[in-house]
Amino acid sequence: MIESAVDITLLSLIAIHAVAIIRMRSLFAVIMLFGGFSFLSAGLFVAMDAADVAFTEAAVGAGISTILMLATLALTYAHEDVQKEEKQPTHKPWLPLSVVLITGGMLIYGTSDIPAFADPNAPAQKHVAPYYLKKSLPETGVPNVVTAVLASYRGFDTLGEVTVIFTAGIAVLLLIGGRRKSKIPFETRSNKE
Repeated sequence: MIESAVDITLLSLIAIHAVAIIRMRSLFAVIMLFGGFSFLSAGLFVAMDAADVAFTEAAVGAGISTILMLATLALTYAHEDVQKEEKQPTHKPWLPLSVVLITGGMLIYGTSDIPAFADPNAPAQKHVAPYYLKKSLPETGVPNVVTAVLASYRGFDTLGEVTVIFTAGIAVLLLIGGRRKSKIPFETRSNKE
């Protein structure tokens, strides 16, 4: 009963954040609401016993993404010609709204026959999970089943994910610490050379 109340509360807060993000025009407020949205999503993942996904969402979604967006906003606010609020749309939102509704309907239809969450009779619980629980220690030598799955059975997939995250991190560092402009005017530099 309490778990259902927590889930409903988190989902309600996420929906409120989503509506507020759509309605807001202040860029700072939108960034802060996105951070809150990610933090609430991390809480929902914890409620679903997906601590690894929750940790990633909290670190990347609520943490790093919010910091990068705030830093971008601070750097662009330094220029007088940058607007502090989002421009009003010049078109009606009917086409994007219809695309979202059609896509959402297709996703709901596509997931309608998926087994219920934590259903003990689901195929993954009957065939895949028992295999990993029985065979992971003898086949991999790793006592933790989750670590065995991520590092051994799905090792190449995990390596690919780490490579993508590393590449994204390097790209962010290059963007943040890119070439600095020289404080000496161009004319003065060309005269000295």
